[in-house]
Amino acid sequence: MFIPSVSFKNAGSSFFSGKPFRLLLPDLCGLYVCIDRYLSGARPLLLATATDPETFFVKTVKRSSKNAAYSQTTFYEAWRWMTQRYGIYNPYTKRGAIAGLLPHGPHNVRDVLATHILKQTGSFEQASYAIQDTPEIVAKHYARFLPENKAHLAAQVLNRVWQNA
Repeated sequence: MFIPSVSFKNAGSSFFSGKPFRLLLPDLCGLYVCIDRYLSGARPLLLATATDPETFFVKTVKRSSKNAAYSQTTFYEAWRWMTQRYGIYNPYTKRGAIAGLLPHGPHNVRDVLATHILKQTGSFEQASYAIQDTPEIVAKHYARFLPENKAHLAAQVLNRVWQNA
């Protein structure tokens, strides 16, 4: 995956230093096959006769909308709709993936990633790599631990030391 740094909200961050972002996605659960199917089959159908916006994700082209490119607003709306339809478990229809998940926008993924990595490792640096930002921003915006979370993390580190002794 190759993404120009200007595509990110925090493009001016020292994390990017004006350089593009490159990430090799592992072929987990047949990801490469799914991407190939999308690029060769579904994406051309979605584009129909519209001009290709040269982005990975495209909108369905309709008579009322000939533009296949997502704007910041339309991408946010599509994200929320997909989260509501496929992500949130509905006990009545028995559809959805995650019970208790609430509708959210794409920016919330940064919060979830940073918080999860901080809780697992305690490392601002590792969390910053996950969200493509600096350790200072992670410390300022995502390090909202309750005291017992901090004590638990420290206890885990100490317990590993004592177990290895």
